[in-house]
Amino acid sequence: MIQATPQTRILMAVEAVDFRRGIDGLARLCKQQLQSDPFSGTLYVFRNRRSTAIKILAYDGSAFWLCHRRLSAGRFHFWPVSATGMAKKLAAHEFQLLIMGGDPASAKVPPAWRPLSLPT
Repeated sequence: MIQATPQTRILMAVEAVDFRRGIDGLARLCKQQLQSDPFSGTLYVFRNRRSTAIKILAYDGSAFWLCHRRLSAGRFHFWPVSATGMAKKLAAHEFQLLIMGGDPASAKVPPAWRPLSLPT
């Protein structure tokens, strides 16, 4: 499983992509359509047209990683619909829920940051 820290930048492509694309094709898509540098260390998440599989593209400083996850049954039901942007930012916990086939939009999680009260 891919581990993403809270500091990891994760971008999810809104539109489905052709899964015949490999590393070079997805990196070109990141640069041209998502307006993001594929060498930045960002995790990029793409889905196929039927929403049965996702691909994750990442650069670790020396090489690209391309991960493919296909559900044996069912679909990835959560996927953003945006008329304004080509990508949506995800938090690390949303990413973990997504790759397990869950719905990050309906998950109940505590806020990423909350003020602490100091003892008096």
